Amino acid sequence: MILRHPIELTVAGRTDAGVHSAGQVAHADVPVDSLNQRSIDGDPAKLVRRLAKLVDDDIRVSNVSFAPEGFDARFSALRRHYVYRITTDPAGALPTRVRDTAVWTRAVDVDLMQEAATTLVGLHDFAAFCKAKPNATTIRDLQEFYWVDASTATEPNLYEAHVTADAFCWSMVRSLVGCCLAVGEGRRDINFVEAMLAESERSSSIPVAAAKGLSLVGVDYPADEDLAARTLVTRDKRSANII
Repeated sequence: MILRHPIELTVAGRTDAGVHSAGQVAHADVPVDSLNQRSIDGDPAKLVRRLAKLVDDDIRVSNVSFAPEGFDARFSALRRHYVYRITTDPAGALPTRVRDTAVWTRAVDVDLMQEAATTLVGLHDFAAFCKAKPNATTIRDLQEFYWVDASTATEPNLYEAHVTADAFCWSMVRSLVGCCLAVGEGRRDINFVEAMLAESERSSSIPVAAAKGLSLVGVDYPADEDLAARTLVTRDKRSANII
């Protein structure tokens, strides 16, 4: 509508319905002539104000700029950062945070959840934690996974999972969180976590945490001169051979 040209977005992370993405990055190929309008004057940053008047209230475009040569929002990414926010308080989530805070009805031990999370860190086949896509690998490098007790006077029994990987497959983060919660409440032990890493397909034994607690909070990219090389590496299908 604004650029008077069909626009197709490529996004850094394709989240499940109900998941938040405050750190989302997207790119689009736009004819230069589309930017040469009086209200834009060749400056893509001016699209921020124009878009703010048109998009729904749950969408906020914070910045628009020219992408460097070779940039691809999805395939140039080095890693994605997610935060999962959950409360086990009997009163539920704080009303002002109900949209981004999931509720777990049983008490959990954050130390046990951390033990489970630590076991999952590394280069593994996360087939048991993913809804697989045809001809797609489920091998991922889970680079960081830790839990913190984020409780405050107004939000008791609040926990946050911080999860970073080079990429995630469908429902992976929510399944990782659900696995840790099952261990944290005492329903599963650490041997269960290790066994799940040996599975070759999605496991119904792993609970999938609610979508609304999850937020994509950041995406890292290499220096401009390394963008093209990173895209080639990402597009190359990973091997299951792990040394």
